Amino acid sequence: MKKIPLLLILTFLFISCENKKELELQEREQALNVREEKIAEKESDYQSLLQFRDSIYALKDTVKDITFSIKEWPENIQGIWNSKMLCRESNCSKYVIGDQRNETWQFLSDSTGIYTNVLNNKKLIRVFQAKYIEDKILLEFKTDTISKNGVKMNVVLDDIKNNVIKGTQTITGQDNCTARFSVELTLPQKK
Repeated sequence: MKKIPLLLILTFLFISCENKKELELQEREQALNVREEKIAEKESDYQSLLQFRDSIYALKDTVKDITFSIKEWPENIQGIWNSKMLCRESNCSKYVIGDQRNETWQFLSDSTGIYTNVLNNKKLIRVFQAKYIEDKILLEFKTDTISKNGVKMNVVLDDIKNNVIKGTQTITGQDNCTARFSVELTLPQKK
């Protein structure tokens, strides 16, 4: 008879210990969930900070380009130049390797910035948007979206001397064909 109450007490103790362990496990699991949520919040904050940093770097690069970009051509470039272009490579039907073109290029600036007019027989045929960055001239031209034959032209003039400027012109046609011309600009001979 004495064994029964003792057995009951031990059973209650065992059950209460079992419940206590289960409660401790539940508390630990809740604490772990709280930690995981905090880590997820910190990870989210970290990702947004990375995006913010990347946007700052992109903005810094843009500002750097604007800083180095000029609003007026240097005196040794400004004015009229004769161009001689020679097609060096092409997969366009319109341009054949060996094609030569001669035009007049006029480097101008006004309140909107710098640009280059291209003339053929004294007629304006295109206006390049221009950038002059670290002794390199970058020119770009695109036909408007309603034009039948869409063309994009990029010119990089990276060999700039007092009387001669050299570089490359890349023409991309509407069917994504490309043609590359060597470009040589020379000052007109004074008569």
